[in-house]
Amino acid sequence: MSDVPSLRDRLDTVRGLLEDEEVRSISRRYFISNGFDGTLTSIGVVVGAYLSGVADGPTVITIGLGAAVGLGTSGVWSVWEIERAEKQAELLALERAMLTDLDDTAIQQRRAGARKINAVASGIGPLIGVLLPLIPFLGQGVVVSMLEATLLAIAVGVCVLFTFGAYLGAISKQNWIVVAILNLFLPG
Repeated sequence: MSDVPSLRDRLDTVRGLLEDEEVRSISRRYFISNGFDGTLTSIGVVVGAYLSGVADGPTVITIGLGAAVGLGTSGVWSVWEIERAEKQAELLALERAMLTDLDDTAIQQRRAGARKINAVASGIGPLIGVLLPLIPFLGQGVVVSMLEATLLAIAVGVCVLFTFGAYLGAISKQNWIVVAILNLFLPG
């Protein structure tokens, strides 16, 4: 019998990690935080492209894809390193408390798995945030003008930000409608 885990074993491991509230909570934070960054970057790209006189949607999409690659890579890499250091520190503290080496144990493997899930969530957030607002540029020149594509992209971006905010409101058990109204009238 092989020591390589089967696909079913790997999926079961991922499912188990996703059932862990701490793993979900950390992944949510990275996903939403980087999703906000990606969305605001995308809005900046489309507004900058329009104001700079970029004349066609495919060019805006190409620029946006560059931003998606950069932010997605940054999200994965930074969280990979942050979580590696944090999980290692936690493991060392646990080893000191238990007076034993925990390398190659289920505890160490679970922490490594959690790090992978956190890193993937961190990379997916900005990809969604960047790519969704770029969709209107697929129809530029055929269905919409450059200005209309830009305005639609901003609207999509605002909807993405609203969705992230509503999701956070739901997690924190806040009434997102009240929070949205207050944010319209109150600074900060």
